[in-house]
Amino acid sequence: MSDDEHHFESKADSGASKTYPQQAGTIRKNGYIVIKGRACKVVEVSTSKTGKHGHAKCHFVAIDIFNGKKLEDIVPSSHNSDVPHVNRTDYQLIDISEDGFVSLLTENGNTKDDLRLPTDDALLSQIKDGFAEGKDLVVSVMSAMGEEQICGLKDIGPK
Repeated sequence: MSDDEHHFESKADSGASKTYPQQAGTIRKNGYIVIKGRACKVVEVSTSKTGKHGHAKCHFVAIDIFNGKKLEDIVPSSHNSDVPHVNRTDYQLIDISEDGFVSLLTENGNTKDDLRLPTDDALLSQIKDGFAEGKDLVVSVMSAMGEEQICGLKDIGPK
């Protein structure tokens, strides 16, 4: 052994994985799965029985949680699939800028200014109308695999 010191490159993230493995046969409807590198919510699962040479297969139909696109995948039920860590956090809405970004208040009192308004028209109009009326709004932000998007809205009364 040598007495040389080891130098490691520091990375900005905590090193926590964006996904975790789960056996495909145990993933159920309304669960989450990664298909083609996108975090998706499973809407349908069907399992075929084993064929002449082996594995039962799971056919997943899932919807991308960020853009709403339908994706499908077929995986042997005994193999592992990636499942994203999906988090939902509520933030209080402070401001909406002209360029489509929102300013949110985090629980520890800091502001978060890197989120865009949602692309969903109904949710977008609810947020804009509620903010224009001066209501106190709390938005739900869903985050998975390094992406974040506003996915819900709560009205906690007038300011």
